[in-house]
This record gives sequence, structure tokens and C-alpha cells, in this order.
Amino acid sequence: MKKFNIRKVLDGLTAVSSSSSSASPQTGNKENDIIQETLQSEHFQLCKTVRHGFPYQPSAMAFDPVQKILAIGTQSGALRLFGRAGVECYCQHESGSAVIQLQFLINEGALVSVLADDSVHLWNLRQKIPAVLHSLKFSRERITFCHLPFQSKWLYIGTERGNIHIVNVESFTLSGYVIMWNKAIELSSKTHPGPVVHISDNPMDEGKLLIGFECGFVVLWDLKSKKADYRYTYDEAIHSVAWHHEGKQFVCSHSDGTLTTWNVRSPAKPAQIITPHGKQPKDGKKPEPCKPILKVEYKTARAGEAFMILSGGLSYDTVGRRACLTVMHGKSTAVLEMDYPIVDFLALCETPYPNDFQEPYAVVVLLEKDLVVIDLAQPGYPSFESPYPLSIHESPVTCCEYFADCPTELIPALYSVGSRQKRQGYSKKEWPISGGNWGQGAQSYPEIIITGHADGSVKFWDASALMLQVLYKLKTVKVFEKARNKEEKPSTDIVEEDPFAIQSLSWCPESRVLCVAGVSAHVLVYWFSKQEITTEEVQLLEVRMQPELNEVDSPDAGGEQASAVSTPGASSSPQTSDPQKHPSTSSNNSSDGLRDNVPCLRVRNTPLKQSPGYQVELVIQLVWVSGEPPQQITSLAVNSAYGLVAFGNSNGLAVVDYLQKTLLINVGTAELYGSSDPHQRQPRSPRKARQPSGGLCDVNDGSLGSEDRCKSPTSGFLHNLVMNCKAKMSRKFSMAADQKQEDARDNSFSRSRSSSVTSIDKESREVISSLHFCDCLSRKSEVAAVTSLWVGTSLGTMLAISLNVPSTPEQRMQQTVGISFCGSVVRLKGGIQRMALLDSTGSLQPPAYEGWYDPNAPEEEKEKTRKRRPASPPSTQENQDSHYAVICSEKQAKVVALPSQNCVFEHNITENSFVLRADVVVMPAGICIACFCANGHIMTLSLPSLRPLLDVNYLPLTDMRIARTFCFSNQGQALYLTSPTEIQRLTYSQETCDNLQEMLGELFTPVETPEAPNRGFFKGLFGGGAQSLDREDLFGELAAGKASRSLAQHIPGPGSMEGMKGAASGVVGELARARIALDERGQKLGELEERTAAMMASADSFSKHAHDVMLKYKDKKWYQL
Repeated sequence: MKKFNIRKVLDGLTAVSSSSSSASPQTGNKENDIIQETLQSEHFQLCKTVRHGFPYQPSAMAFDPVQKILAIGTQSGALRLFGRAGVECYCQHESGSAVIQLQFLINEGALVSVLADDSVHLWNLRQKIPAVLHSLKFSRERITFCHLPFQSKWLYIGTERGNIHIVNVESFTLSGYVIMWNKAIELSSKTHPGPVVHISDNPMDEGKLLIGFECGFVVLWDLKSKKADYRYTYDEAIHSVAWHHEGKQFVCSHSDGTLTTWNVRSPAKPAQIITPHGKQPKDGKKPEPCKPILKVEYKTARAGEAFMILSGGLSYDTVGRRACLTVMHGKSTAVLEMDYPIVDFLALCETPYPNDFQEPYAVVVLLEKDLVVIDLAQPGYPSFESPYPLSIHESPVTCCEYFADCPTELIPALYSVGSRQKRQGYSKKEWPISGGNWGQGAQSYPEIIITGHADGSVKFWDASALMLQVLYKLKTVKVFEKARNKEEKPSTDIVEEDPFAIQSLSWCPESRVLCVAGVSAHVLVYWFSKQEITTEEVQLLEVRMQPELNEVDSPDAGGEQASAVSTPGASSSPQTSDPQKHPSTSSNNSSDGLRDNVPCLRVRNTPLKQSPGYQVELVIQLVWVSGEPPQQITSLAVNSAYGLVAFGNSNGLAVVDYLQKTLLINVGTAELYGSSDPHQRQPRSPRKARQPSGGLCDVNDGSLGSEDRCKSPTSGFLHNLVMNCKAKMSRKFSMAADQKQEDARDNSFSRSRSSSVTSIDKESREVISSLHFCDCLSRKSEVAAVTSLWVGTSLGTMLAISLNVPSTPEQRMQQTVGISFCGSVVRLKGGIQRMALLDSTGSLQPPAYEGWYDPNAPEEEKEKTRKRRPASPPSTQENQDSHYAVICSEKQAKVVALPSQNCVFEHNITENSFVLRADVVVMPAGICIACFCANGHIMTLSLPSLRPLLDVNYLPLTDMRIARTFCFSNQGQALYLTSPTEIQRLTYSQETCDNLQEMLGELFTPVETPEAPNRGFFKGLFGGGAQSLDREDLFGELAAGKASRSLAQHIPGPGSMEGMKGAASGVVGELARARIALDERGQKLGELEERTAAMMASADSFSKHAHDVMLKYKDKKWYQL
């Protein structure tokens, strides 16, 4: 009787139910026997690493003057903490509500955040990834202001009803002590004073609390007697209040642009009323009202006049003037213009004690889109040079590429040319936000991020060791003539705004050749040089890509097509090119009055001075054809070993020899197939009239409203978006400035696009979606590898073109590159996203490249460094495969053996979604395909067997910005633009996740708190100086009783012991609880050690004084005392 094996049954069920590799058993087993795969699922884990850039939509700010750490809260509930350069931290409130106020527990390693949903949170900053220890959710009153005195554990919370509640920040419990609004104001007052807008204690008397109400009413409350000492009334609304450090005066800022100074003991009227920006009438009347002064700070200095710093208060007649920060120092007033509206500002002072001379040395100004730190100690108030990468959004990011494990000499080379671009006039002092320590561990390989921007600029960033620093900025707009006004704007533009925006880029790190494609259908080729040159005439090549005369109807039937062009060059192609001398002399209009043979942009016709760095070698522009504008470029590839650049769009493919400045091929997509075209193509419908404006429309038949359109032409960079939306894309695009509309458009992406996934194979035009240069066997009959260009289309076809490149440099500059079309290699479902080549051992075969040499160096120096590094060419015997093509589409991945062109492995990546980005990446233990899908899943597949290794639902929704910028890199690194101003980096490597804690910097470092100011002999003798208060006796449960339970709910945070007990269970939970208990025990032991040291110091002092007394009276008799 045959034995029943349950294990084999389960394995069979698993194989049937999963969507894993579906290659034929014989072939699959054979390939598995030959190639041993080393990557396993345990090599992968997905986690976020760091977030770079300016906090998007900031709303609050705080600074720890001892730890020197800056915290910024945003409208989406995010927290960003900054220390010294390279010390950054990101954390997020679960609710996502806006942060309205932040308060540090100074030098305690903790932060209090107040949110718009009336919740208060305590963050522990003593760990590398901060966590919430406690939360308190108010249910009956709205929070408007909070205040935490220095070295106090009692937090004052003001509410919209005008009441003040007190919270113990150690236990996050409410005190029974409440200051009610009706007791604070005068009994004769019949109106409610409004919300609490300010709370602060008197610097010299902690028992006196100053409370400011919105209506202009201020109360000095005595905490011990529970009554108001003084009440101050002004007929204008209050925005902020600031104390003089001696506690005898305070200043209020008002909604009419005035500042009122009050003496504490004279509540009848202000001691002084000034309008800093108001025009003083000659007849002595009241000055004209100004805009509200939103905040004022009053800081004193031991030597010199006090500083009065304020935001707002400008005159109403300054229409269109930018936001200003005003610094009043003695009799001088400086008005500092800012580029963006001011959100908040803070004066940085030498001491954390409010009752001492403040000695301000800098002002941190938080703007809507920037962070500025001003040096108060130098004349002219220069700003500090920021060490943080806060300029990512200087112009909106339109595309992004990530290169890990680059050549080591690249970063120094880019830095050397980029250092000359730095602005001058910064403060000579060091950056004042200098807290924290760098992480200990770091990757050993260099990383570079390249961002393309809407203004045509390209930025290179050093992303090594979880840091980000700008290296070099390239301005592509210098090549073109810019219109000075709207009248001079050329009528040939195909975009309304940002015609120079970067759409895609291709970069060879080894040769440093850079190729960028812009939204105006232009391609720029750059070489890297360390020498400055002046280019007398920019080389221009105009390409006429004829719109296809037919459209794809169905992929089932084949039809007779024009024969493939097999001769070198493009002369036999029905599409023609116009390589022209510059400036262009082609006619602007054809015989029927339509625009013809004109590019969208004008290349400058004057000498171009090019600084060291990237210097333009060739400009390629697509031209108008019989009134049809050129289609935007959807794919781009450059190869330095061959000296070729290839690009494609919905009209076809072009290959340019950038060494000889000639066009090699310019063919329609249908002609790439030759006679073997599997698609039945119908005549095109008549050309529709150009739409006056619009955007990237929904791929469904119904058009979207203005709020659901995508904002940017650069959304076409992602091949699958272009190929699926191209047929319904209007010729003009608009870049909206309103961020709210942008977010609405971004969020509409997943809804509109996902509903049209089933229509991928029904698109009316076939788009060139992917290009790849390699040395391979593209024909079944080939024995030796030849230079090839692989072409992927939006209908899932991979085609091959054979290139005959002359071997020697002399022949390369004299002979033409030969072209031969090899036809279709393989077909997949969905548009082709990525192609790569594996050798016979399963290792990635990178494209050949030429080592970098300075193009402006002497000839003998060029020859020393100029060497081509070809990929090891695969060779084969008769009927034997020697290497493999890896092709990934929107739906599938396939591995095809070459030259037999047999599919050895196949994997269906997704059925209900589509792949947005796919890359073949090198991991420490092997190579794999990394995919990011529109449904938010991140997946990795082994090579060559295409086994699923990782599948994580990372993003619940995807939007156009993420789709445009998501990219994978080697060593398990990835990134995307998480907001218009921030880059989020993540890793899918288990090794990096395990080492992440060591690599991250530390925010909290042990620092001694500065000594309190000396009270002086006479102040101590006669009771002067600061008066302390035992708040425990006033606010504790014994004295004040318990607070109402319905007022607020205490929620243990995940970082606290209670939260850990509720969230964890089992062995892992016990370990986590033990770790946190050890941390808390360590903190308590540290506090105990500090207290013990203080007691020992006190004992030593007492012993010394006792010894002195003993010596003084040792030899005296009792009657001499």
C-alpha cells in the first residue's frame, strides 16, 4: 500500500494557492540546479530610517536652552527634533491633529506637546526614537495655552472658557486646584473675558501668576491666597505677553499694532504705549492702527540696552510687503524681511532662569517654508548658515533618483565644485542649535540622492550615514533664453508654468555623464569637468518625431507593417530629423499656417560661461510637427561606453550619438516590430483641438473637476502613468501654487487610477516606457554578444535593437554606429517598468561604462584616464543559453534565457493593482527585484527564480507625489517624497534594521544645569530676589483635592510602563517591560546619584565651616566667647 505523505500534500496546496513562479518544471529545475540563490526572506525587513527636509506646514516651536535642542510641530501632528548637524528625529502623534504648542522640560529629556484635539502628551527624549509616556485628553474644555515654569513639575493649562487647570507632568494627573475665569475678573464685569492667550509666573515670585485673556484683560493671580492681586485693562485684544526679568514690568502686544508696558503695581494705566510701525501724526493724535503684533519678547542684557523682538505690527498701507521681524535695541529699530510668513519665533538666551539677565544671542524664526536663525551679537543681524537639508523644496521636487554604493571619489568631486556655489554674508559663529550626539554605527558605502526641480535645477545630495547634505546644484535654465515677461513668452510652449521642469534623469556614476529630460520635450547631455570653460555656441540637435498614423486596436491580430530599418542611421526611416546649426533657422509655420519644425524653448545664442562642475555638451529638442506639439519624453537612458543617449515617447524612439552630435534612429513604435507586429493598428482619429488649459486627466471617460486633476506636468516621469494617461493628456499643464489643492489632487490619484487598471491593454497608443543598454545575445542565432538597446513599451512588449559601435576611439569619432532591429523578445501583461541582464551565474551584469576623464584636460592626460570598462561579454555555444534577461512590468515579472528567448521563470506580481516602481537591486547577500505597488505594498522577488521574499503593506494610500518620487537603490535602501518639503528614507534590509539603533543619533546628552543667579547678600538679608513656592503644598491632592474625572482622561503612552503592560504580552512583552524598567531604574539611579553628589558637596561645605569655627574658638576660654 502506498504511503500517504501529508507534507507533500501541503506543499502542493501551497504551490497552487500562491502566485509564485510558474515556469515549466523541467526548465525551472534545471535553472535552479545551475544557479544557487543566496537571498532568503530572513534577509528582508521593512522600516523607516530617517526623514529629511523642512517640516511640512509647521505650527509650533520650542527650544531647550541647556540641551540646545529645537522641536517643531506641524499641522499634521508630526514632531521634528533638531540638534547639531546630522542629529535629527521624526515622530508622529497617532491622532494626526495639529500641534498648537510645545514645552520642553528643560534639561530633563522630555517634551510636552499640546494638540488641537485638546490632548496633552509627554514625550520621552532620552531614547533614540522618542515615545509618548503619558497623554491627557480633555473632553469638556478646549485648550488654548499652556505654560511650564522652569524646574517645575506642574503644567498650567488655559482653556477657551477662560479657566486654568494644573497638571502634574510626572503622573499626568489633574490637580484639584482650578483658577476659574469668574474669580479672576472683576465681579462688576458682565462679559466673558474670552479664551486664555497667555500664562506666566512672575520671574521674581513663583506665587504670582500672570493671566492674559483675549479681550485685553490681564490678571496677576496670587496662587496662595487664591485671589487676584491686580487687574489690568486695555481696550484692544491681546496676542502675547512678556516679562522683564526683574518682575516689575511686563509688555503686551495688541491687535492694533501697539505695545503696552505695565508696571506691576500700577494697574490703572500703562506706563508706556508705543506703535512701532505706526505713523506719528504731528497734531499729537493717536497713531493710525497697524496690523496685529502677533508675538513680543522682552530680553535684557547685563551690558547694554534690552532687546524688544516682535513679529507683525506693520502698517496697513504696506500692501504686498513680505513678513517682517522687528528687533528694537535701545534707540535703534531693525526691520528684517522674511521670504515667507512667520509662524513663530524664539529668542535664544544664555540662561534658562527667567529671573536673571537673559543675554539673548540669537533669534530662531520659524517660517511657513523655512527656518532662519539670526545672530543678535553682530551688527546688521546676519543669519547663520543652516547645516540642515531644509532647501529640498526651494523649487518643487519633480523627480528623484537614489544611488547607493557609488564610487568613493564622487562625493569629494561634487563637494569641491559645489563649495564654490555657497552664499556669502553668513554669521561667522557656529550654529547655535548644537545638542545631541551622532550615531556610532554607519554604512561603509557612499550614497547620493539626485533631485530634479520645477525651475529646471538639479541637486546632488550626500546621503551617506543617514545624513543629508547638499553637494552641488546644476541650473539647466542657463542654456535657454528666459522670457522677461508674459509678452515675450514664446507661443510654442506646451506648458503654462515651469517650462524648464525636470521630468526624468539618467546618470552614470562611473563616467559622471548626466542626461536630463524636461517637460518641454528637451534632453540635455552634461559632462563633468573641474575646469571653467566658455562655450561659444551651444550644440543643438532638433528631432522631428512624427505622430503615428495609426492607433493600437487590439493586441491579438497582426498586420502588414512597414519593414524594419536595417541600415545605419535614420535616413531610411519615414520620420525625419533636423540636426541644425545653432541658432535655429527652421520656419515657424508650414504652408497651411500651422506651427512646424519649431522647438518649445529657445537655446541661447550668446557665449555661455560654464563653471567647474556639470557643463552642457548637447541640447536635443523635439519640434512641432504640422501644428502638433511634441509629446513629452517618457523614457531616457544614457551610456558612456557607447556615447549614446536614447529616449522615447508616445510617438516613437530616438537614439542620438552625443559624441558625433548626430541622430542615429528616429522611428515610430510600430516600426520597431517590423513585419512581426502583433497589434492591429487602426487609422488615427482626426486631431482634436488643443485645450487651453488643464492637467493630467482621469483615465476614465468622465473628466475630473479642477480639484481632482494632477498638478504637475512632471507626473509623467513615471512610465505607467504616462502610458495609461497619454491618450487623454491635454497639451498644456498647469502647476498650481495652492498646497491645499495640491493635496486634494494627490489624494485623488489612487481613486482615479486604480479604477482603470483593467484598461491597461486597451490604451489607444503604445508608449516607449523603458530603455536599457547592455551587451547581450539579442537574436536566437547569435553566438557572440553585441551591443544592444532593449526597448520596453506600455503594451508589455520588450524589443531589441543591435548596435554596431566602432571599437577604437579614432574610429568611434569617424564612423557611424550601425543599427539593426531584432524585433520582439518577450511580452508581459502591463507596461514594462524595468529591464536588466544577468550572467550565467545569476549575477547582475551592469551596462558597460567609460571611466571618468576631464573633457577639458590636455589630450595626454585624457588618454591616461580614458578607459572603457566593458561588461564581460557573454558568449555561448550552439543551443546553449549563457545569460538571462529580467523584465518587470506593471503586472508581471519574467526571466528569459538568452539567446534561446525561452521564459524560464514567470511571476504574477499583482492582480488587482499595478506596479508604480520596480528596480533590480544588489543586496549584501544577492540580487532581487524590488517593487512598489499602487495599493501601497512593497515587495521583493528573488532572482532568477522570482520567489516572493517580502510583501509588506507599507502605505495605505498612494498619491501622485509618492508615485513620482519613489525609488529603490542598492543595499536595501529606498526613499520617496512624503510631503512637498520632506524626503522619507526607508530600508528593506534586515541587517540595516538590526543596526538602526546604533546608527541613529542621540537627542539627550547629560549636561549640568547652570547655577541659579546669586541673590546677593542684601537681597537675601531683606527678603529681596526671587521668591520660591512649594507648589506641592498648593496643588497636591492633600491640599487641593481630586479633580473632576469627567474633565480629562488619562491615557498611558506606549513608552510608559502602563502602556507597555497593555500592549505587550508573552516573552517579548516581558523583555520589553524589563528593558523599560531598567531604563526607568537607570534614570532614578542617575537622579539618586546627582542628589547624593549634591548632599556630599553640602556635607563637605558644612564640614569646612565647622572646622573653621573650631579653629577660631579652639584656644579661647569659655569666658572669652
